[in-house]
Amino acid sequence: MTSSSRRRAIAIAALLAAAIPALAACGAGFDANTNAPYAPNEAGVLTNGDGAGKAYGKNGVMIPQAFILGPDSGQQLAAGGSASLYLTLLNSTGTADQLTSIVPEEQKATSVSVQSPIDLQPGTLAKTPGVTVEGLKTPLRGGESIKLTLQFKNAGDVALTVPVIARSREFATLPPAPTATPTASSLPTGSPAPTDTAASDTTATSETTGAAPSETPAANAG
Repeated sequence: MTSSSRRRAIAIAALLAAAIPALAACGAGFDANTNAPYAPNEAGVLTNGDGAGKAYGKNGVMIPQAFILGPDSGQQLAAGGSASLYLTLLNSTGTADQLTSIVPEEQKATSVSVQSPIDLQPGTLAKTPGVTVEGLKTPLRGGESIKLTLQFKNAGDVALTVPVIARSREFATLPPAPTATPTASSLPTGSPAPTDTAASDTTATSETTGAAPSETPAANAG
């Protein structure tokens, strides 16, 4: 390892060491997390190789945080809707890169909207505001996962499985998904169905007075 490579590795390690406590803390937004650094641990993007040769990251890209924001607890994101995608990326190479596009598995969504390429400067954390998973193929309630392929200008394709997190606890301050709708199970047991108040009032008046509902002006005119 050359001296410049060694210095870059030390700088990357220091940056990750500073980022992980923030990711582990209970906060909001990109810093919101559980009591461990939130990352898709099941994804090969975090560990490349096996045994003693296992390394963190893939193609020089490290992802200390990744999640899809689901609905509030007891609700669902309807099929055909969209969900926000949150990523924190780190370029561990010595060359600038760009995240140009993201492709979802076709069974789960139609596309991922990335408004513009996201720059990844060497040794600098980058985040992905405004990125959304579009055209959900099935409803989401939280607890699911969606496989995404991140496409970088230099690093190429990096695949990872991203969990869907319910909008609750430390994630509750994030903007809600506009397509979230209550599920049947979230309604109180025995709740009456919504009624037409105007129609009910008309019927009650007729039963009390014995008079039939008045005819419309159009009927009278005839």
